[in-house]
Amino acid sequence: MTDERAQGPILKARDITKVYPSPVGGLEVLSGVDLELPRGDVTAVVGASGTGKSTLLHILGGLDRPTSGHVELAGHPIGRMGDEMLSRLRNRRVGFVFQFHHLLPEFSAAENVALPAMMAGLVSDQAMQRALELLERLGLSERSDHRPAKLSGGEQQRVAVARALVNRPDVVLADEPSGNLDQASSDQLHEVLWELNRTEEQTLLLVTHDIQLAERARRVFELSRGRLRPWEG
Repeated sequence: MTDERAQGPILKARDITKVYPSPVGGLEVLSGVDLELPRGDVTAVVGASGTGKSTLLHILGGLDRPTSGHVELAGHPIGRMGDEMLSRLRNRRVGFVFQFHHLLPEFSAAENVALPAMMAGLVSDQAMQRALELLERLGLSERSDHRPAKLSGGEQQRVAVARALVNRPDVVLADEPSGNLDQASSDQLHEVLWELNRTEEQTLLLVTHDIQLAERARRVFELSRGRLRPWEG
């Protein structure tokens, strides 16, 4: 059997529109967006605040549904799925990293990382082992039993990256992943993301306002007036 992970783009979006209701009629945020993510590639999307970058990312990852158009993830048309099936696919296939880490404060770093793996059906001992391996790789082995409040902002984001990777997803979607960090922590996080791309051939889509970060991607697009086009600098 051919490994589906080795064939074609990992994610395809066609003619994506998103319209929100408003007192003066529909507000169109996305207008016929097309995008493909080649496997193992790094793609960045830039654009001014309020242009719909986060909305696009949420639609691509199955957190939101488009008004029209369709998204195919690893060969699965996610628009045809019910919420339960979509949730299972999203947990297995997609890793999310947001500007704010969204770690659960009552759990340790390792427990936060292991939780999605346990939700996917991995037994707790195996999930914790996978979590500890990732934390060690990200330079956090000595912080694995610390709760988020005891971690720095950069450490919290690296824990969030480990959590995004715990189920070995096909694609990682990162929404302003360093937007809440100081420069030193941002630089360290960026190096982590690029190292994962090099060593794991991890497919990565970055939404960012950081032009220097975006320019490191193999492909850069700009979202403006609801449309996605190659960025011209």
